Amino acid sequence: MSRVIPIEPTEGFKARARGVLDDPAQRRNFRGAMDYLQSKRRAQFADEDELQGLRELGEQIRRHSLAHLPRLLEQLEARLSANGVQVHWAQTPAEANAIALGIAQRAQARRIIKGKSMVSEEVHFNHAMEEAGLEALESDMGEYIVQLAGEAPSHIIMPAIHKTKQEIAELFAREVPGVSYTEDVDALIDIGRRVLRSKFAQADIGLSGVNVAVAETGTLCLVENEGNGRMCTTVPRIHVAITGIEKVVEKLEHVPPILSLLTRSATGQSVTTYVNMISGPRRPGEKDGPQEVHLILLDNGRTQAYADEQLRATLQCIRCGACMNHCPVYARVGGHAYGTTYPGPIGAIISPHLQGLESTYPLAFASTLCGACTEVCPVKIPITDLLVRLRNEAQARPDSGDATLRGSGAARSLKVSATWSVWAQVYGRLGLYKLASWFMSRGRALSPTDQGAWTRSRVPLVPAPKRLRDLLKERNSHE
Repeated sequence: MSRVIPIEPTEGFKARARGVLDDPAQRRNFRGAMDYLQSKRRAQFADEDELQGLRELGEQIRRHSLAHLPRLLEQLEARLSANGVQVHWAQTPAEANAIALGIAQRAQARRIIKGKSMVSEEVHFNHAMEEAGLEALESDMGEYIVQLAGEAPSHIIMPAIHKTKQEIAELFAREVPGVSYTEDVDALIDIGRRVLRSKFAQADIGLSGVNVAVAETGTLCLVENEGNGRMCTTVPRIHVAITGIEKVVEKLEHVPPILSLLTRSATGQSVTTYVNMISGPRRPGEKDGPQEVHLILLDNGRTQAYADEQLRATLQCIRCGACMNHCPVYARVGGHAYGTTYPGPIGAIISPHLQGLESTYPLAFASTLCGACTEVCPVKIPITDLLVRLRNEAQARPDSGDATLRGSGAARSLKVSATWSVWAQVYGRLGLYKLASWFMSRGRALSPTDQGAWTRSRVPLVPAPKRLRDLLKERNSHE
């Protein structure tokens, strides 16, 4: 069962982050993994003009889709229904899990095999099913590893990126019956495959996520590398897909640019091994495929972001993870420190809508605002601007026009507010500013007179003036 890490304002995030910072081995692992992913992405986007053109196109597609989201969702439901897919709407995680449980109970299902789905992590699907007496097993190798370990994913693309092969070897030897300790990576992968292969045939329901849903054709697009996604959606007699309401696009022609940006930004691949296009259950005369296909469309706070013209850009995300791979904060503290389903920069801007700003506002402050996330985002989400907006929301007066989100004002402090109020008064009046400057200049006497420890550690950027004159004289004498 996956572990749910509760997040507490300020203290919880800081404590978890310090724990990782005090672990040099884990920091090295994350740094090495992030450097590797960055280099793979750079190799895929060697042509800067092509990259920027593709980003512009990706942004336009996502912005267009969101601008017409209500209409496209209705069109998607109509087309899927015509194709034989049963569409369900869920406002909360509890509703989504209740819908899935109802499907399982009507089919008298006992076993669920899962492809990779961050939305299922978001709603804590495994916990809900296991509490109801159903088995829910992850079939993505990374997800399977963290499920065996009782942990949550630490990255949205590579869930077990925080684990070394030695840790995985110990985990398999401890948790998988009949397995001996081995650090051979191929052998470890083979162990996982042997366990999972039989589970596909035994499962009553296969659950998957959705990368892109196409409104005009009623098509669910799913990309993956291991083949487990294709097995989950074809072998069990029932396929249940779950996704956020923002994943829809209007036309099939919008899919290739999105997938090109997604795979190259996420794993440095020009294309993933498997691209699945699902348009309905098994037709008469077909020999494989599920007898039923269901789609659960989840809101869970997304309409809050959608209702705000600036924050709507959050929903452009295609879940590639590039912002995390390039974030200096994520690279040092890892995913579990955030305590939310989506860590890193994307987690900092989407979690306040999913969980409320009162429990997630520290994440907006866990950023240097260096802009690396914005620079690499394939659909050009202005992440730093949204982080600043959320910081302001967290410190806004609850009764002011600046407080528009659930949990606004959660970080507001009387002491901090008073300090900034005084600062605004001083800097807004020339006379007060001059007076304050005069007093501050008198404070020089309070500064240390011996700064040798600091100056001795500095490396001069240019030669000292006297040395520079000597160099000029020497050059002139040679001339």
